[in-house]
Amino acid sequence: MAYHYARFGAEIVLTARREAVLQKVVEKCLTLGAKKIFYIPADMSSPSEPERVVQFAVQKLGGLDYLVLNHIGMTRFQMWAGDVEYTRRLMQVNFFSYVALATAALPTLEKNKGSLVIVSSLTGKIPTPFTTSYSATKFALDGFFSSLRHELIMQKRNVSITLCILGLIDTDTALENTRGKVHLTASPAPEAALAIIQGSAMRVQEVFYPWWLQHVCCLWVLSPSDRDQVLQSYYNYSSP
Repeated sequence: MAYHYARFGAEIVLTARREAVLQKVVEKCLTLGAKKIFYIPADMSSPSEPERVVQFAVQKLGGLDYLVLNHIGMTRFQMWAGDVEYTRRLMQVNFFSYVALATAALPTLEKNKGSLVIVSSLTGKIPTPFTTSYSATKFALDGFFSSLRHELIMQKRNVSITLCILGLIDTDTALENTRGKVHLTASPAPEAALAIIQGSAMRVQEVFYPWWLQHVCCLWVLSPSDRDQVLQSYYNYSSP
């Protein structure tokens, strides 16, 4: 996503845990045309990091027009094994840090009539096998930010919220986690990133990628009788 923004000549602040990766992305963004770019290593499992990251971004850029939240914690694609502590940790990274980042950024976004861009998943609309903890964090994102959108509109605060519902994307991590477990074709990550950027620029409430996921969500609601059996047929599980 950073590479697309760089091609548009954007001023960017990046954050991730690994500084070496950030440095490589920064170098490529500069070659692609980023007007300015800065980075700050941060670990979103720490509750104190979100505010520090937003303060850094505002200091470097003078304000924010977009806040794009796209990070996730280590995800296990497996049957529920009873690890409640893992779920707590994942909720901190995948949900609570999103809330904290958005809260810290709202004043500058409101000043600039900006946008919150929340990258979520089909598993935040439809519960699926092997994703108990991950799905819980994505449903939480949908609930919180969809509710917040109502409140901002009612308060006449000009900040848009775009929730991005993605299917299986062909990142290395996603392909490794799902190998042999799903009968689904992964969609290309660069196209997903561009769909997110275009949708948020148009300030739409929801972006579905691939586009047909919107129809899947509608069918899920309208066809409760046989939907579970159909969904489970796309997953491969052998009882131990």
